[in-house]
Amino acid sequence: MKLKGLDIEVIAGPCSAESCEQLIATAKALSAIGVKAFRAGVWKPRTKPGGFEGVGEIALEWLQQVKSITGMSVFCEVATAEHLRAAVKSGIDGVWIGARTVANPFNVQALADALQELFAANPNLRQMPLLVKNPVNPDVELWCGAVERLKNAGASNIILVHRGFSSYTPPQYSKIQRYRNSPLWHIAIEMRRRYPSMRMLCDPSHIGGSRELIAPICRQAMELMFDGLMVESHIEPDKALSDSAQQVTPAQLEEILSHLDVRSNRAGAEILASLREQIDVLDGEILELLAKRMGISRQIGEIKRQNAMPVLQNERYSQLLNNRIEIAAQMGLNEEFAKELVELVHRYSVGVQMEDSEKSEESNPTSV
Repeated sequence: MKLKGLDIEVIAGPCSAESCEQLIATAKALSAIGVKAFRAGVWKPRTKPGGFEGVGEIALEWLQQVKSITGMSVFCEVATAEHLRAAVKSGIDGVWIGARTVANPFNVQALADALQELFAANPNLRQMPLLVKNPVNPDVELWCGAVERLKNAGASNIILVHRGFSSYTPPQYSKIQRYRNSPLWHIAIEMRRRYPSMRMLCDPSHIGGSRELIAPICRQAMELMFDGLMVESHIEPDKALSDSAQQVTPAQLEEILSHLDVRSNRAGAEILASLREQIDVLDGEILELLAKRMGISRQIGEIKRQNAMPVLQNERYSQLLNNRIEIAAQMGLNEEFAKELVELVHRYSVGVQMEDSEKSEESNPTSV
């Protein structure tokens, strides 16, 4: 697919194969907008039992019908050696290894061993596209380990897929969590540095977790020189049996792709994205430390109440302020900035103690 002079690879299709009719209808619509590679989940790993886990091997037959009708190449996820053998036997054009599988070296090695057997029987299979998603946790070495195991098995057409990283979000911050899986672009950039000859696709569906975020994530990926996109697209997303919120219709995907653009200075964009990711991480650490500091302030306030001590102790505050400004100056920070920051943090710490004190008095009134 060519977009504004840029050749990019687009693999699109539903999260899950639900029916033959659904696959064919989606594939026809995607083929009509120029997508040449079709993806669908055949086996779906679910966090807990009871969810839709895919229809299994029958979907491999449906994918072959898609290929016959549209001429598109077809891809599915494999998580076990049995999945892989069944997919290859069906005539699949390419497979991907999901984030949960990549996170387990034993699983990856089992797939690598199965690949080695398949390559021995049919050396041409070495060229089969083998897409490797990043592991769920932000561990570049784990991602590299999966790639190396597959390379050692003889795979010669490995494609990296960046789908973002899971992270625990405390309930109080869940409403402001933007992404389903944090992009942590710097990890993808590091993988590009280590494997410069490998293509890398971006999976905006799993990064965003909602269709509204697909377009901006795609634009970011293009600015970072990704080679293409792997997008979840369903003919009727709201009726999808899995991940409905992050799937787009083929028409919506066409609109997203038609507005993609690439900045002229992509090298600069890559550096900026890496630095901004570092800032995001540091800001998160600052907020976490502030939360811990407020927790300790509450403990101090409780001790003061129990011992009838005043909340505000001017001598301690003066020492703290002077000490922090001196440390900031030694670190090269602006002294005025340090002063304002310390004053702000102290003011809120006192406020927390005062608020807790008022609540304590309300719940435990003294008799007169």
